[in-house]
Amino acid sequence: MLQGKKILLGVSGSIAAYKSAILVRLLVKAGAEVKVVMTPDAAHFITPLTLSTLSKNEVGAAISEGSSWNNHVMMGRWADVMLVAPATANTIAKMANGLCDNLLLAVYLSATCPVFFAPAMDEDMWHHPATRANVTKLLGFGYSQLPVNKGELASGLFGEGRMSEPEDIVAFLEQHFSENKPLAGTTAMVSAGPTVELIDPVRFISNHSSGKMGIAIAEALAEAGADVKLVLGPTSLKASHRGITTIPVQTAADMLEQCTAIFPQTNIAVMAAAVADYRPANAADQKIKKDEDVLTLQLEKTTDILKTLGGQKKKGQLLVGFALETNNEKEFALKKLQTKNLDMIVLNSLRDQGAGFGHDTNKVVLLDRLGGEQQLPLKSKQEVAKDIVKAIIALQHA
Repeated sequence: MLQGKKILLGVSGSIAAYKSAILVRLLVKAGAEVKVVMTPDAAHFITPLTLSTLSKNEVGAAISEGSSWNNHVMMGRWADVMLVAPATANTIAKMANGLCDNLLLAVYLSATCPVFFAPAMDEDMWHHPATRANVTKLLGFGYSQLPVNKGELASGLFGEGRMSEPEDIVAFLEQHFSENKPLAGTTAMVSAGPTVELIDPVRFISNHSSGKMGIAIAEALAEAGADVKLVLGPTSLKASHRGITTIPVQTAADMLEQCTAIFPQTNIAVMAAAVADYRPANAADQKIKKDEDVLTLQLEKTTDILKTLGGQKKKGQLLVGFALETNNEKEFALKKLQTKNLDMIVLNSLRDQGAGFGHDTNKVVLLDRLGGEQQLPLKSKQEVAKDIVKAIIALQHA
């Protein structure tokens, strides 16, 4: 559940900060990407070097000057979850009242993700009315408190106030992410990247597709809980989510073979690959020598994979296609939606700056079989992929 998750860990000044090292190690081992931000007092209990080494990321300790003065904003927007552990009575009070006198608090006030906090203090501090009021205030903000344990405290007394154990915190985070898996138990297939059609053993016909969009969709589907088969054409990129099985292919014929074999067992298929429409009718067995000034290639049509799958589609299956157009975009996309028996089509226009091949961003229009139309602004391909998956989930329940 934590594979690929971005966890921002805030460490405040408590003896329980020694547990942060164990926590970071467990999170990284579970596949999460961890960044740590500390209060100045936290460095008296555990060194930034220790947490930097374990997290494999630089530790934030001060609001930088110069070009990176706004690093707290970037960190707050980076994370999937912010976890403050340990959260002292002082830090909880500042969080509840919006004080901002260190980097941890600046990041907290900039965070756009769910926030969790693991209290750590002496029992009398934990039960003080001021602390109880501050915790209630944080819960009212929609933040989540991890359980407080009972045991021996730093004062030598026995009682409530111990920070949750690292293993319990990891389990808590796993439960949080498992509750946000609307496609759990669903199987999905995604095609991505280009195909290559051989002219001879050293030359081929292909296109500019990098596979970024299709891989991002596969990642978003896996993130939503689906078991994903990614049929991937030749590209240097690859998917990293453990919920994705990649099937590499080369030609349009290879992709057709794999997709038709996998499709009957899938609930969702998203065909984002840029498949060649034509291939050389007769590929040469040996390298073609440049003996003539003009070389004529005879091309033949490849099998339309999307139309083939549309013809095989059964009740309960959802099929999504892509349309990359240069003119009459919506008209051609709607025609493709109908003739190929699709449930949704993602329309790209090469006329939109920053969209299409070779970009990290994309701008698309989602058209569905119910007549719905959703125009998305220019976004990163990862964000576009999440929007496409949300639209797929909505169609499933329509």
